[in-house]
Amino acid sequence: MPIDSIQDVSNAAKSAVSQTAGAVSNTATKYSDVYTTVNDMVQAFWGRVPYLIISVSIFILFWLFAKLFKLVVRKTLGVRAQRKQNLVLVLSRLGGGLLMFVGFLIAMVVAIPGFTPGQLVGALGISSVAIGFAFKDIFQNFLSGVIILLSEPFRIGDQIVSGGFEGTVEDIQIRATYIKTYDGRRIVIPNAQLFTNPVQVNTAFELRRIQADIGIGYGDDIEHARHVMLEVLEQCDSVYRNAAPTVVVVELADSVIMIRVRWWIDTGTQMNVVSSTDQVLTAIKNRLTEEGIDLPFPTQQILFHNQTESGDGDRQQQREGWPVRRNEHTPASTPPRNYSQDPSESAQPERD
Repeated sequence: MPIDSIQDVSNAAKSAVSQTAGAVSNTATKYSDVYTTVNDMVQAFWGRVPYLIISVSIFILFWLFAKLFKLVVRKTLGVRAQRKQNLVLVLSRLGGGLLMFVGFLIAMVVAIPGFTPGQLVGALGISSVAIGFAFKDIFQNFLSGVIILLSEPFRIGDQIVSGGFEGTVEDIQIRATYIKTYDGRRIVIPNAQLFTNPVQVNTAFELRRIQADIGIGYGDDIEHARHVMLEVLEQCDSVYRNAAPTVVVVELADSVIMIRVRWWIDTGTQMNVVSSTDQVLTAIKNRLTEEGIDLPFPTQQILFHNQTESGDGDRQQQREGWPVRRNEHTPASTPPRNYSQDPSESAQPERD
């Protein structure tokens, strides 16, 4: 190969190597900023790891303080305020929540340089109108829950009725109240609904009155039936002895004389109401049957009339099923009346 050709190849190779080195250098220079940025972030993260560990430790410490505060409040005030258990619950929950919030703020200040509580308020947008409307229901339920816990219209363990739901109060949270129904289900009712709507508390008092309506026949003696029912109430052990039961007539119905029986029980729980009602009504039914007192049920009597007879329309001649009234016998010589003729067409002149 000629020497000139060898020199040309060498020069071309040197040029290619120089171009490759320049491209690699440009690429390295281009991505050096990215590498530097990532490296600085990693170094900064590892530099903040001790502060993050300290902030997490501070939050856990305040969380333990909140648990200890709740325990101390329940132990110290729970025994002294037997009738104010809801107040103890409010103090323990609000105090524990406040301690955890303070711990969260301190942990954020330690973990994030230059952080202030005002920045948290601004970031959450609590002062904005839109967020205020969004948190309206939450704040309403919160305030309603606090008022319910302080005023104590009902307590945990009471049996209440609200909005078609009935059951035993399991817990009163800040946002909602938990009710366990008698068939083993849980109902969560917002506190605002309990605060603004009527609530029936069945166990607010120790005594509770039960009533039941019993019908007797029109041919039975009312006073005798009353005496029998009062005797039965005296014999039932579920009836409260210090409050006299009553038996009164409340209605003369279509087929029965309605008598209302009312008695008291000493514990107004649903279980006692059901068991006492079963005992009293069973005993009354059996005793009335033994005494020969009728317990009628609604009956109807259907009368069928022959619409093809010659006396159709004349009750005096059409008598199937109709009772005979006094002085209503029609003489045999009296011709049947013709109700198809208008009285104004009669040939007999009217009297002046």
